Amino acid sequence: MGLLAAAVVAVQIAQTMVEEEVLRGAHISAPTRVRRFLSRFFVVVIVATAIEGLVATFKAIHEDLAQLTYAATLLAGTGVMLAAWGLFVRFNRYAEDVEPEAMREVKQEDAELKE
Repeated sequence: MGLLAAAVVAVQIAQTMVEEEVLRGAHISAPTRVRRFLSRFFVVVIVATAIEGLVATFKAIHEDLAQLTYAATLLAGTGVMLAAWGLFVRFNRYAEDVEPEAMREVKQEDAELKE
């Protein structure tokens, strides 16, 4: 299950990079693009580590309780990453308010890609 989660992470990150760099032809420089790219990255990593933490928890409960500290540490780290992502989005939002034209450009690109 852990290897499957890692494979999904790799595929999702590759898909994000292809979409941002190839399909959009954009360089990640505006705060809006940075937030979107890192948000997609964090979602994939957080979901994968949460799944790995749950798998490790169930495995530790059924096989070896000494491994439960590893699972708890992994899940706590996932929580810290989730909180860090929330802070990043909040602080980056202030930067977007300074550059509203960047947000309009990204939304326009989204509409063009959907067509």
